[in-house]
Amino acid sequence: MRANHKAITKDLARLVAVGKTMLMDMTIQHFEAQGDDKALEKLPKNASDTRNSLQENYQRWFTEAEAVIRQLIPQRRAEFVRLYQPPPNRKKLDFNTYVLSDWLQGMRAGQTIRGTSAFDDSGLAHSQLRTQLEILKSASARFESSLLDIRQLVQADLFDSELDAAQELHRRGFLRAAGAVAGVVLERHLKQVTENHELSVRKKRPTIADFNDQLKEADVLDIPTWRHIQRLADLRNLCDHDKEREPTSEEVQELISGVDRYTKSLF
Repeated sequence: MRANHKAITKDLARLVAVGKTMLMDMTIQHFEAQGDDKALEKLPKNASDTRNSLQENYQRWFTEAEAVIRQLIPQRRAEFVRLYQPPPNRKKLDFNTYVLSDWLQGMRAGQTIRGTSAFDDSGLAHSQLRTQLEILKSASARFESSLLDIRQLVQADLFDSELDAAQELHRRGFLRAAGAVAGVVLERHLKQVTENHELSVRKKRPTIADFNDQLKEADVLDIPTWRHIQRLADLRNLCDHDKEREPTSEEVQELISGVDRYTKSLF
């Protein structure tokens, strides 16, 4: 099994573990908000160790988890984000519009005329965090699926071998050949990523730029990543067309390193 796969599996496990810690902290906050001392007494003895983990860790956790979900199960991304971000043009705070960011910012449900809470804000926030965690767990399961293991990881092993060959060509001074090999790997990987996200490119023979644009339009790639891949595509073209100037050693190494990075981080 590739070291890359092990590293990603480890990162996913870490995110799930942090999510569980935050959920326990949210559980405590919920019981405290409800004044349910009996429920608090039934929690594990080490539950208090999670105190403040939600407020301290959530923002970074959300950013990392959203990136994972966007890559592995993009069809669940909107739901994951919606549980945190308030709906656009929200006019009032109620059970249907309250989200996790409200709880984290200290916004609480108002009181009714009879003095009771308008809705169970802590229970709702707890449910939303639990759902986000379950979505993240499903991303982990997706990554561990046999399809991803067998087809894409075997393909990634082949990509590693080809990039090793490109690195050797670069070391020996065959710069155009090294860049051409790396460019083929990048094009094939972007094609696979496009298929993973059930996207299609209309062109009969799409290029790196075509795949890159399609992934950006589908919100799979952010702008900095899209621009960097554009740069790598330009370097590939420089290596492929001998009517242009000669590529430098630094440019070819940039291309090889960039391709290696995306074959290990973009799915």
